[in-house]
Amino acid sequence: MRRELYLLVLFFILMPLILNANDFLWESVKRAGLKPIPTDKKELFEITDPNNVMTPKRVELGKQLFFDTRLSEDETVSCATCHDVTSSGGDGMPVAIGIKGQLNPHHLNSPSVLNSALFDRQFWDGRSPHLEDQAQGPIQAPFEMGMTPKLVEKRINAVSEYVKAFKEAYSDDVVIDFAKITETIAIFERTLITPSRFDDYLLGDREALSEREKKGLGIFIDRGCTNCHTGVAIGGSMQPFAIANDFKFKDVGDFTGDKDGLIKVPSLRNITLTAPYFHNGTVDKLSDAIKEMSRIQLSITDIEDDEVYDLIAFFKALEGRKPKFTMPNIPKKGANEK
Repeated sequence: MRRELYLLVLFFILMPLILNANDFLWESVKRAGLKPIPTDKKELFEITDPNNVMTPKRVELGKQLFFDTRLSEDETVSCATCHDVTSSGGDGMPVAIGIKGQLNPHHLNSPSVLNSALFDRQFWDGRSPHLEDQAQGPIQAPFEMGMTPKLVEKRINAVSEYVKAFKEAYSDDVVIDFAKITETIAIFERTLITPSRFDDYLLGDREALSEREKKGLGIFIDRGCTNCHTGVAIGGSMQPFAIANDFKFKDVGDFTGDKDGLIKVPSLRNITLTAPYFHNGTVDKLSDAIKEMSRIQLSITDIEDDEVYDLIAFFKALEGRKPKFTMPNIPKKGANEK
């Protein structure tokens, strides 16, 4: 009887402390600027579809184009070649590979396309303000898909199924030019949003994260990781790189960021699935990437292994639920195609 009474008293003593700790973490998350992916469709579309262009037919057409190798010069590469939307949204390779087996000349790897509609900027150097502009780059890059806008237009307009689909998605007098084609690809990409257990937690489910994941979240905030990895995307903005120390693999490739030396911060959503890490794909293990970031960004050279694994536990809570996905039916080669 005494033992039960002792445990009951202990429970009432400790419970407020536990609740206060959870409330403190909750408040820390809000102060750090971390935001959830909205569950309300209207709120979500304000972020992912600000111009109100998404319709089911445009999304399906964009998906067809995303997977169609016609958009590369030798018809061997599609957007999906480097961006596997059924998995990580990337290709798992250190360096992006284009037509004719060409490697990216700057030794850049393919970032995940998942949640890219949440980013402030596109490309590692942030040169594109949105997905519609970004979609034009790889198609025209000679070491990626090697096309010209005119050749893209010629190929797509030669396919009667595509012409019909564009009219149904837009209007009978739609002009199927390069801008419209890449805009439609971007419309599909805007649907690739992956809410996670962390979003459930932010939206009020205090039990969505385990105690270890909460501990990792606390470390993530306390160490200052949210200075760059913040917002809905938990990244996606332009920030300086290697502030405190030189990056160990800085000489792999010639990429140094934009004109101000800034680099787009990778989103940490699905980060456990997107190895290898960094812009030049030089680090294979997430634990090593955490240690390197701690060293070059925060000047922390002695981060404990337990802290690293607590952070990884939190990162696992960022693995998202992918949208329901069916592979598209790509139009077969038409009589007008060469």
